[in-house]
Amino acid sequence: MTIYALSSGPGLSGIAVIRVSGPNTENVLKNITFLPTPSPKIASLRKFVNPQTKELIDEGILLWFPGPESYTGEDMAEFHIHGSKAVIDAMSMCISKINGCRLAEPGEFTKIAFQNGKINLLKAESISDLISSETEIQRQQAIKIMSGKSSEKFNSLRERLLKILSNIEAKIDFPEDDLPSNLLQNIHSETKSIKNEIKKILNDQKVGERIREGFKIAIVGPTNAGKSSLLNYLSKREVAIVSEIAGTTRDVIEAHLNLDGFPVVVSDTAGIRESKDEIEKRGIKLALERAESADLNLIVIEPKSVDFSSFLKNFQINNSIIVINKMDLGIDHIRNELTKFNSIHISIKEEKNIDKLIDKIKENLKNKFISNEDIYITRQRHRINLEKCVEHLSNFEEKNSLEDFDQAAEDIRLATRYLGMIVGKVDVEEVLGSIFNDFCIGK
Repeated sequence: MTIYALSSGPGLSGIAVIRVSGPNTENVLKNITFLPTPSPKIASLRKFVNPQTKELIDEGILLWFPGPESYTGEDMAEFHIHGSKAVIDAMSMCISKINGCRLAEPGEFTKIAFQNGKINLLKAESISDLISSETEIQRQQAIKIMSGKSSEKFNSLRERLLKILSNIEAKIDFPEDDLPSNLLQNIHSETKSIKNEIKKILNDQKVGERIREGFKIAIVGPTNAGKSSLLNYLSKREVAIVSEIAGTTRDVIEAHLNLDGFPVVVSDTAGIRESKDEIEKRGIKLALERAESADLNLIVIEPKSVDFSSFLKNFQINNSIIVINKMDLGIDHIRNELTKFNSIHISIKEEKNIDKLIDKIKENLKNKFISNEDIYITRQRHRINLEKCVEHLSNFEEKNSLEDFDQAAEDIRLATRYLGMIVGKVDVEEVLGSIFNDFCIGK
């Protein structure tokens, strides 16, 4: 089938792009333009016509990319038209009525590109991440993955495992051949090195996932301390209801924000206090759970919260910022007690020191999670496959003799497969190729 879809964003725009890909693409061009196919990869001005009524739909730019030298690896074309809903709908309707054409499914162009070997899974995922990036740090991470550094790393580790597997397979299939006496020792040394590299990659505090999904920040504290007001101020809109009535917030309210370039998911939670109300008690339990799983807690209290030491026992202070709100009410009488907590004093009402709070949040996240180390893992899928790889390499290390090679081969084969799953490459023929190249078997 030949697929088509609007590739530019929906809504009113100066220009819209409709992309077509598949074996019937050239026929689509002839039906819509009534002219010969233009030169490849050269923008051509064309009139786009309804094939049935011969009515002019629009005049725009046509780009033709014959396969396999296209994004998808198939014949592909792009119609650059004016971006009104009427023009887009008319063009889409005309293409849909051409034999063999259908509307593309979400991500189908990139899926075809992967299936045709134009990109690997990591690059396909990074394209999706780049499109959905909302902050500069997310864009930078997606670009780094697209550049291929992660693919190179995982492919390199996989090639080393394939080399080991070829040695093991050779010993199993051709036991009469002379192979190095220290073969098993060298194999174990290499697999240990590979396992340590993967474990180092896994020991990354999940920075890649945090950047992609957003750092989790929980606003917690006693009732009426200004938690909801802080969320609304950071969001620049009324996300949560603000009231002087204690216990207004019962559930967890989330807001996805761009905090000066940092992607964060800020959660407003129920005020923590002793309560007999069952619904409020459930909200307090959710608040404590959210605080426990957060990357950073903003513990908001106010000058009247003089006895807050028991409250702070519920939290890890090194994973929190103590925020004293309502500084306009005066906090001199408790300031000495707060010194040891390195708290920050703000007034949401008067908009004081909130910029300092934001700077402190950024500094905390940067010091805790952001480093100069290369990021290789951006999704849970990558992490699970790497953990499975390490598990099978650990199983392999328990094999101590050449007699165990049959079982050892299966461990290495599975470890190799899990690495291959990350980039979408699993091919047993590569093992045979490695054997032939390295051992010249059958010469």
